[in-house]
Amino acid sequence: MTTRRNFLKLSALVGSLFAFNKSKAVTLVEQSSKVARKPIVISTWKHGLAANDGAWKILSANGAALDAVEKGVMVTEDDLTNLSVGLGGLPDRDGNVTLDASIMDEKGRCGGVAFLERIKHPVSVARMVMEKTPHVLIVGSGAQKFALENGFKLEPKKLTAEAEKAYKEWLKKNEADFKPSMNIENHDTIGMVAMDMSGNLSGSCTTSGLAYKINGRVGDSPIIGAGMYVDNEVGAACATGVGETVLRICGSYLVVELMRQGLSPKDACKKAIERLVAKNPNYKEVQVGFLAINKKGEHGAFALQKGFNYALADDTGNKLYDSEYFCK
Repeated sequence: MTTRRNFLKLSALVGSLFAFNKSKAVTLVEQSSKVARKPIVISTWKHGLAANDGAWKILSANGAALDAVEKGVMVTEDDLTNLSVGLGGLPDRDGNVTLDASIMDEKGRCGGVAFLERIKHPVSVARMVMEKTPHVLIVGSGAQKFALENGFKLEPKKLTAEAEKAYKEWLKKNEADFKPSMNIENHDTIGMVAMDMSGNLSGSCTTSGLAYKINGRVGDSPIIGAGMYVDNEVGAACATGVGETVLRICGSYLVVELMRQGLSPKDACKKAIERLVAKNPNYKEVQVGFLAINKKGEHGAFALQKGFNYALADDTGNKLYDSEYFCK
């Protein structure tokens, strides 16, 4: 028979157990909201390995993600053997190398340049647009003038030997047919997104654009929300491939918004590719790949066709991975 004294003891015991479990639950919630972050950087294609090395020097020294994504892709811009990024890139059909780039930080600030000629580091000009002007995008001769006014050097207007050889071969094959072709496998933009030790995200994207494009053509790379997008509350994403298809779906913004809805980075990239397929009847003729990082530091990728790879650097090393893809 339960006495009043026993009842009080039992009540106290139950109360203490409830308090313990409640305390334990709060601790678990607190732990789950304090996800252990570590620096991470991902970038598109094999040339992303060298770019990641440049970015990792900054991230591993507790540097800012914004500095990392700028310095990282500058490594690729410096590589004159790269036929799809920087001044070593393949020209448009008139023989001109024109560059596009964008950059975005954790505060939502962003900048871009497009149709920029004879400037070695368009990503740095894009950052200057972000930090020194009220604008987001500056193009053509105006972008070049802005760069020169801010200390950039005008480089010689000359194709590299490899780019000139490829251009002359293209002219022989296409002299009677100047219709734009979207299935040229040399549009390998470098896109990069990174998270620093503070958990802040930034992204960059730079390219010489689609080879043998119509003079004046601009792709997705300098367009915020298409070639690259960052939302520090959710995640960051970037794209590579034929820019027209990415532009039609605001691809990188779409990936970030899908992560906002709860999708993992890989699933968000996959869903964006599925959207792209639905909006582009010629999807089998082009290649597009998406990369993403969420606020937890998780990453993912997905591509339209087989052959897309990406580089990932964290405290375990810098490695190249093959992406899953849609067209089997």
